[in-house]
Amino acid sequence: MSDSPLRPSSLINTVYGAFLRRLGGWISIADLITLMGELDVDGPAVRSAISRLKKRGVLEPERRGATGYRLSPAAHPVFDEGDRRIFASLEPADLADGWAMAVFSVPESERAHRYQLRTRLTWLGFGNIAPGVWLAPGRLLDDARAMLVRLGLSEYVHLFAADYAAFSDLAQTVSDWWDFPAIQIQYAAFTDTYAPVAARLAAEGEPAPAEAFRHYVPLLTQWRRLPYLDPGLPTELLPADWNAVAARRLFQRLHEVLLDPSLDHVRAVTGLEGGRRAGHPLDE
Repeated sequence: MSDSPLRPSSLINTVYGAFLRRLGGWISIADLITLMGELDVDGPAVRSAISRLKKRGVLEPERRGATGYRLSPAAHPVFDEGDRRIFASLEPADLADGWAMAVFSVPESERAHRYQLRTRLTWLGFGNIAPGVWLAPGRLLDDARAMLVRLGLSEYVHLFAADYAAFSDLAQTVSDWWDFPAIQIQYAAFTDTYAPVAARLAAEGEPAPAEAFRHYVPLLTQWRRLPYLDPGLPTELLPADWNAVAARRLFQRLHEVLLDPSLDHVRAVTGLEGGRRAGHPLDE
């Protein structure tokens, strides 16, 4: 795991996103407590996290012979967007694809929306280039549009597809718009945590399903933060020592090794049935 403990609600989100969506989107609370226990999260912590996720509209209670929770309809597009961000952005953007630019102005009386816009654009990978002006690789344009509509923020924003024309050294300038050192610290922490896991698995062979699950859920939970910190800038604009490349390869290698046996374990514990390796762009 990472140096800072992973929150139970984040681990539960990962279990739903990685496994339960392809197994019908529902799980009994008893089975969820069993699975989370394997990740060292006790029953009261699971119930508390479920309560928070229910209040946030991520989960809805549903009884199917046993008490359980399913993903709410509103959560599905958020998870789909997450898949694209987490898996499809493993490769850097193409400089020739241009940029997505968001320009917004929010009245002082609605400054809460201003904060929400800044937070959401940052988590999509946008960098702040001037007050009210935000920039990201062009491939994020559709996700930005969908997010703004979903959150009811589109009336405050002008969204452009843009090209850079002049007048600075763009590679030098983007380092003012994104915090490269902070991003690299996060990638280094990920690599420090999971490079030994990859080495051990390579030496020992394919892991048992339960062991794969115990590795994969924290792995994906820690990893899915990183594409939201890293905009996936074109290679030409990145520092020569950009450590995201090695971290992405490490994640992809562990994802390939751990996903299927982890899914097998969830199916064995829950008795739920569903497709294999569906839903992640990386798996296509």
